Amino acid sequence: MAKLVSNVYGDALFELAMEQSKLEDYLQEAQCVLQVLQDNSDFQQIMNHPKIIKEEKTQMVETIFKGRISDEMVGLMIMIVEKDHFAEMESVLNYFIARVMEEKNIGVATVTTPMELTDAQKEAIVKRLLETTSYVSFYMNYVVDADLIGGMVIRIGDRVVDSSVRTKIYQLSRELSNIQLKVGESAP
Repeated sequence: MAKLVSNVYGDALFELAMEQSKLEDYLQEAQCVLQVLQDNSDFQQIMNHPKIIKEEKTQMVETIFKGRISDEMVGLMIMIVEKDHFAEMESVLNYFIARVMEEKNIGVATVTTPMELTDAQKEAIVKRLLETTSYVSFYMNYVVDADLIGGMVIRIGDRVVDSSVRTKIYQLSRELSNIQLKVGESAP
């Protein structure tokens, strides 16, 4: 089975970081590059435009990033551009960041609630996650989704704990639609 582009490049960067004992350095660089990409959609459009030649794209990467991040990270970005995979750059960086977090035994959790949580509520959630998982700490993402009505959804990797009212209502409606009254039976 072919590996995803994000896995191939993300694994290569991870192995390089481990070999050079620069896991933390590359993690910070990956997070910075990811932030730049997310904040500059015009840059991404230019880098993904089919009529702009690869040489111009690699020159842009060098101009923007050389001297600001390691030569290895710039080299990875150039390699991705040359292989026409720049559209996968965010996926590569996210995959690498997830590998580093896993290596450092840091969980990445996304907590979705219908309203903003207080600091005390956030602390209670982190405390509970630390008690119920093997992670030593957590990198938390908090999302507000008013459609949940109440409760929360916690996602850690591919694990999801959904205690939202929206999901409970959906499950209840499915159960009710599955109930079939038997014709001819009278109630006791």
